[in-house]
Amino acid sequence: MQAAIDAAGRRPPLSKDTRLCISLAGRPSNIGTRFHNHLYDELALDFIYKAFTTTDIVAAIGGVRALGIRGCSVSMPFKQDVIPLVDTVEPSARAIDSVNTIVNDEGHLTASNTDYIAVQRLIDEHDLDSNDTVLIRGSGGMASAVGAAFRDSGFHSGVVVARNPQAGRELADRLGYGYAPGVGGQSASIIVNVTPIGMAGGPEESDAAFDEATITKAHTVFDVVALPSETPLIKAARAAGVPVITGAEVIALQAAEQFERYTGVRPTPEQITEASAISRA
Repeated sequence: MQAAIDAAGRRPPLSKDTRLCISLAGRPSNIGTRFHNHLYDELALDFIYKAFTTTDIVAAIGGVRALGIRGCSVSMPFKQDVIPLVDTVEPSARAIDSVNTIVNDEGHLTASNTDYIAVQRLIDEHDLDSNDTVLIRGSGGMASAVGAAFRDSGFHSGVVVARNPQAGRELADRLGYGYAPGVGGQSASIIVNVTPIGMAGGPEESDAAFDEATITKAHTVFDVVALPSETPLIKAARAAGVPVITGAEVIALQAAEQFERYTGVRPTPEQITEASAISRA
């Protein structure tokens, strides 16, 4: 819904016609709130975005439907719990049994997973070769999205590295990949970190998820960690002259996919980049 801009370039005040989008997370952050609200202002859209948590996901999704909330971002621990509460599950969510986006069309709730979609877009944008091997470190929900995106893009040779043998083997089996408990002597053309290693504020924020030998043998280094965008792994890859894909790219693209689903408007690449930088500031 396009809003009229006043003489000073501002949107009009909130009104009964303003559309509401929300996020539901166990630990809400300001990233989505900053991203979406910045673009609503930039594009003069009569929307507002607010983060929430809940102890009753069934009632919360019932509220999305009953109150006409246009869009709902879903984070841990609710990504699987919402599946039986929606009307349509798109292939992006069905592929990994995980939802991060719900769109409400007059009471009909459609679920998707824009993390999966974003990774597939990045695979295409960076011209990754499906004949290359993939080494994925991690076995959680995001690792499942990343792995499925690679598998469904035609990457059939891969290894999942995970300290948790049960989760690691289960993910590897779903993907048709091999499993290893540690990086050890493993190497691949494409190496992907989908763990908190290198994340700002974490216990391993100064560490790289792969050693120098593994990095230098790779054709592409992909780190899903978004804060900071220049993780120790990304810095090491740049120093070695290896092309990179950053977590900042993932979070920006997945949020842009959500934004377009909610509003019907696709921001320009420049607007997405600016909103992503603001969201992570």
